[in-house]
Amino acid sequence: MKSTDKPADANVVLSDFLCFAVYSANLAFGKAYKPILEELGLTYTQYITIIALWEEDNQTVSSLGEKLFLESNTLTPILKKLEAMGYLERQRDPEDERQVRVSLTKGGRRLREKGLKMDLVEATGLAPDEFAKVQKAIVTLRNNLIKSVQSGE
Repeated sequence: MKSTDKPADANVVLSDFLCFAVYSANLAFGKAYKPILEELGLTYTQYITIIALWEEDNQTVSSLGEKLFLESNTLTPILKKLEAMGYLERQRDPEDERQVRVSLTKGGRRLREKGLKMDLVEATGLAPDEFAKVQKAIVTLRNNLIKSVQSGE
C-alpha cells in the first residue's frame, strides 16, 4: 500500500465534521451576541426564554421547555433568575395545580423594545434568501436528529 492510499478514516479532520461546524457556529453566535446580551443584562438562554414568552405569554413551564429544548431541571433556575430580575412571574395554574404558568411582567415586555432592535442578520454575512435557507436547513437537521434519537429509544 502506498502512503497516499491511506484508509479514509486515517485522514480524520475535525473541520470535516458537521457536528463541529454546528458547535463552533454556536460558539461564534455566543461571541457575536455577547455585547447585546451584556447591554440587556441577560445570558443567551435567558434571552431566548424571554423571546419565547414574547411570542406566547402565559405558557406552562413544560410547554416553554419543549419550545426551548430544555429539561425542567435546566429551565427552572433560569426562570427563577428572570423572576428575581423582575422580568417574569411564575404561578400555579388554577385549573391544574400540577402546572406552573410563566408570564412576562411589564419589565419583561419592555425588554422587547431593546431586544428587537438588536439583530445579527447582517453579522452573518448572508443575503436574506441565504439566511432563510440556512435557518431552514438547520431546523430540518435538528428535527431529523431528534426523530433519530426518539426512534432509537
